[in-house]
Amino acid sequence: MLAYIIRRLLLIVPTLFGIMVINFVVIQFAPGGPVEQMIAQIQGTATSATSRFSGGGEGGDFERAADPTALEGGTTSKYRGAQGLDPEFIAEIEKMFGFDKPAHERFFLMLGNYVRFDFGQSYFRDREVIDLIVDKMPVSISLGLWTTLLVYLVSIPLGIRKAVKDGSRFDVWTSGAIIVGYAIPGFLFAVLLVVLFAGGRYVDWFPLRGLTSDNWETLSWPARVIDYFWHIALPITAMVVGGFATLTMLTKNSFLDEINKVYVLTAKAKGLGDKQVLYGHVFRNAMLIVIAGFPSAFIGVLFTGAMLIEVIFSLDGLGLLGFEAAINRDYPIMFGTLFMFSLLGLLLGLLGDVMYTVIDPRIDFEARRV
Repeated sequence: MLAYIIRRLLLIVPTLFGIMVINFVVIQFAPGGPVEQMIAQIQGTATSATSRFSGGGEGGDFERAADPTALEGGTTSKYRGAQGLDPEFIAEIEKMFGFDKPAHERFFLMLGNYVRFDFGQSYFRDREVIDLIVDKMPVSISLGLWTTLLVYLVSIPLGIRKAVKDGSRFDVWTSGAIIVGYAIPGFLFAVLLVVLFAGGRYVDWFPLRGLTSDNWETLSWPARVIDYFWHIALPITAMVVGGFATLTMLTKNSFLDEINKVYVLTAKAKGLGDKQVLYGHVFRNAMLIVIAGFPSAFIGVLFTGAMLIEVIFSLDGLGLLGFEAAINRDYPIMFGTLFMFSLLGLLLGLLGDVMYTVIDPRIDFEARRV
């Protein structure tokens, strides 16, 4: 197993490199880069509604760009909206963002910094990218961890019950509820919860902003715990409702597959009761794929399932940070978060394989080739 883990860890390097190369190349062809964003903000034509530029150069340069006299004698430019601007000023903006270097040089310089976990500074936030990620991480981890745990706590017992009662009235009615939960997107259910319970139209029982109250620091520890769960109740509910259907059906089908195998009939023929067979023999085999998939399920909820929920409930997490960075072409945040998310996803994938061997020691990855 140790040799397999080492091979997988070594494989992370070329995998990360490939991911970064593909995304870097794609971004080069995307219109509206940071230089164009800066030009639009200087000329007052920026359309971004999520974040604003808050520094990053000497004020005199930007005043000169906004001055009509700076437009005199300007020439055409390769950047949209820059026609007529002083080419020297455009060159200063390119140098500020590092675009005075060729693309391949910028890419390898970026990778060299990432090896040291130096993700640089945000173009439009005046803060280090790693600091922004650390600040936003608690919100996203809270949403991802609690959602994944609750989805498993709901889906596993429900899936087992549906497998045992396959074809019964209970199975039919719960399948209807699962279909409804699967059909309604989590963000749409979140809007419904806001309308019903967060002052949208009916009652105002739950807060609509932040992970904690403004006076959280002054509260006692029991009050802090209550305040924290009070704030995440609606977001977590919306994400659980939108995420339990797939795992429930996976659990049911996994148990049905095991229940129909010969060793179950043999165990029952020896006089073992249904519960002894179900939890003593079937459970470990059927739960292999379900439990081992926990790391990948968590990473999926953490980095892909929470963005719209964060926007709706005004939760300043990684999803919202990545969305704003993409809209504003804040490349350091985009590539920094991409690198971190990819690395974490690959490591959790390896953890999932290790969990397979923990749950079922009969699985031997040493016999496999990576």
